[in-house]
Amino acid sequence: MAKLFIRQPEGDQLLTELDVSQTYLIGRSEDCSICIPADAISGHHAQLSPTEQGWLLEDLGSSNGTSVNAQPIGQTVLADGAQILLGDQIALLFSDEAQQTATEPVTEPVADAAPETAKPSDRKSKRDLKVQGASEEDLKLVKAMSLRSEKIRDEIAKVIVGQVDIIDQVLMVLIAGGHGLLVGMPGMAKTLLCSTIAKVLDMDFKRVQFTPDLMPTDITGTEILEHDPVTDKKSFRFIKGPVFTNMLLADEINRTPPKTQASLLEAMQEKCVTVGNQTYKLEAPFFVLATQNPIEQEGTYPLPEAQQDRFMFNLWVDYPKEDEEETVVKSTTVSKSEMPQKAITREELIQLQTVVRKIPVSDHVIKYAVRLVRATRPHDEKTPDFIKKYVSNGAGPRAGQFLVLAAKARAVLEGRIHVSCSDVVKAAVPVLRHRILANFAADSEGITTTALVERLLKTIEQPDDKDY
Repeated sequence: MAKLFIRQPEGDQLLTELDVSQTYLIGRSEDCSICIPADAISGHHAQLSPTEQGWLLEDLGSSNGTSVNAQPIGQTVLADGAQILLGDQIALLFSDEAQQTATEPVTEPVADAAPETAKPSDRKSKRDLKVQGASEEDLKLVKAMSLRSEKIRDEIAKVIVGQVDIIDQVLMVLIAGGHGLLVGMPGMAKTLLCSTIAKVLDMDFKRVQFTPDLMPTDITGTEILEHDPVTDKKSFRFIKGPVFTNMLLADEINRTPPKTQASLLEAMQEKCVTVGNQTYKLEAPFFVLATQNPIEQEGTYPLPEAQQDRFMFNLWVDYPKEDEEETVVKSTTVSKSEMPQKAITREELIQLQTVVRKIPVSDHVIKYAVRLVRATRPHDEKTPDFIKKYVSNGAGPRAGQFLVLAAKARAVLEGRIHVSCSDVVKAAVPVLRHRILANFAADSEGITTTALVERLLKTIEQPDDKDY
């Protein structure tokens, strides 16, 4: 008998056993035979019908679409083990015992065949793992991340009020293995946010206040000459700088000269430090959050666009809402003993960073990410007119790489092993806004790069069936 399961972080839960004499309407409306009360799906989202070939899944013109095995569909016959995604969030698993016991086709590649002593379910599981490129332990960790992410947010909320989007974006950068450029007015708790996240994620944390007289060795470390009183010999010993940590807060990075900025950016890119003839590897995970003050630009050394491109996200910390600001004032002017607790180990964080690289991405998601990036370039023939009017230089290929990595990271944080175009949309603004150089026309009309990216997301259509 065929069965339909709903995928949850704690494990797959049986949704219904499918009767071959019935047709099932799936959606959030109460009149649906399979009712899933979630805003992510339409009232009448899809229909599941028995046919001679098997169970036919048909999308009913839903607003968020239906995917099977990470491929958008209009209608398709389901195979055993098919992964169904309704909208962007509701994941289902189709299981058919009749297909599991059926004889394997003779045309199946020998490389994918399992030993004759293995059960059919074992063979399916091994093929799934091969496609996903991850171990069972990796997949268990990802499936549990939906609840773990909520716990991480709850622990951070003990100290940080509001800033939900910024916290999620910092977590996305961490899981993706990138670095973030944090921009905001003074007193916005940027330093406290970084130190709190480091504590919750079991990471060593160090902070460097960048000043005009800061030297590269003040960050990377230096060699000192030591005298051994026993042997009466002198030797050099390397003293590690603050860059040898898991999370480094580079406070006001634009207040130090380019030479010092470059030493940090080299460590960010290469994940190692070279002093003299010796190279020292930085311990994983290594993550840099650099802050910039958008005001008081006198006596500063703004990061060139080429160096800003090294940062995966440009994170804008805005003023809190009125009720949040009242809570901040109330909670920070009295004694407070509640402290955030560790919600994930350092080893699990490294494992998640590895899993992100293994998660496959559908061609239509990559196509959408590339479309967005290419649309920021004013000289491309498919670029919208408003980009040609307001942009002098667009984003490079690294933007597309970071869009896909960030989308993967968001999926992992939500306990998913599939990536959708909506994940790319969530990452588009922080990835693209510091990679677009607005011209004088945009500056004179007060149009920011953030506004241009948001308008671009409304202009560039997501791929549909005609793109396959």
